[in-house]
Amino acid sequence: MAEPTTHTLETDGATLRYDVRPGTGTEPRPLLLIGSPMDATGFTTLASHFADRTVVTYDPRGVGRSETAEGAPVEILPEEHADDLARLIEALDAGPADVFASSGGAVNSLALVARRPELVHTLVAHEPPAAGIVPDGAEALAACEAVRAAYLEDGLGAGMARFIALVGHEGPIPADWADLPVPPPETFGLPAGDDGRRDDPLLGRNMRGCTSYVPDTEALKAAAATTRIVVAAGEESREQLAARAGAALADRLGSPLAVFPSHHGGFLGGEFGQHGAPEEFAKALRAVLEG
Repeated sequence: MAEPTTHTLETDGATLRYDVRPGTGTEPRPLLLIGSPMDATGFTTLASHFADRTVVTYDPRGVGRSETAEGAPVEILPEEHADDLARLIEALDAGPADVFASSGGAVNSLALVARRPELVHTLVAHEPPAAGIVPDGAEALAACEAVRAAYLEDGLGAGMARFIALVGHEGPIPADWADLPVPPPETFGLPAGDDGRRDDPLLGRNMRGCTSYVPDTEALKAAAATTRIVVAAGEESREQLAARAGAALADRLGSPLAVFPSHHGGFLGGEFGQHGAPEEFAKALRAVLEG
């Protein structure tokens, strides 16, 4: 695969960096691989399976190489990310793009399609953690608030330990989830101390806006005139919160849920020390995009 070239894009309140990997095939439509708050490095393996297509990755605002303006609010909303994505696709000047978006990136891309459907040809929204739309939405949102509270009170290690417990929970979230015991941060290789910072890209900047976002179902249905939307979940994570939110969204849209190999990070090939089934995942993604 060709080496990526890095570009800079000024948006409202942020400077974005994005990477373009030229494809060897004839498909003119770019493929965007979108995460949040994960940066572009998380898609290195998945991008390698699409060497025939021009692949675009980026660091969302406030993450990695993409800075927010001085004095900007710490928390970032999906609508702000959606505006960034719209400007990115317009900067590519290649017509509507295909978009694979995972986790918070899926939430942000749903916000994009609801507002600017003409920019997206096909959106594959993989496990969007819109916690409020699952049947146990009140309990799920309360659990998300408990994660944030742990972070604000005791720092990154405590917040991430509770976050890991939440995202790995199987089935409906119980009303007393915040009172359940959680392993200490050291169990997960996390710092036990508190460094005093509260601007972590996940817990400080994006989690509250992302998990509380309610996709505009009517706008997404109307977008079907120009945009194909496929909601997907991992085979191994079907009973976890993000996948259950994906299933709930697919049900609201009246469309089948696409089941992809592996889990929430099924496309990872060792990035961040995590492994999924990237070859099988890429085959599934290609089949959906070509379908």
